[in-house]
Amino acid sequence: MFDKLSAAKQMAVGVKTKLESITVIGEAANGGVKVISNGNRKIQEVQIKDELLHPEKKEELEDYLILAINRALESAENVSESEMRSMMSTMMPGLGGLFGK
Repeated sequence: MFDKLSAAKQMAVGVKTKLESITVIGEAANGGVKVISNGNRKIQEVQIKDELLHPEKKEELEDYLILAINRALESAENVSESEMRSMMSTMMPGLGGLFGK
């Protein structure tokens, strides 16, 4: 039993490490705003095209940032869930379907 728990913990650490290396992107304003995150839902970079950097477009830019951030985090969550399902199906082949959507 403890061997399985130890293996599960080690696999979870492996998944987390793998997720650090996976990049996802959330976009808004037809690519005018891009938010880059890793699979662990940590924002790595924000890119904004110059034409959106005007004081009169501040509110619009804020809305685009929220949209792009949420899209990046949603993509990261999907990747994370997929990796966890894969790990669970490896550890407990008969139970992998319990953790799917």
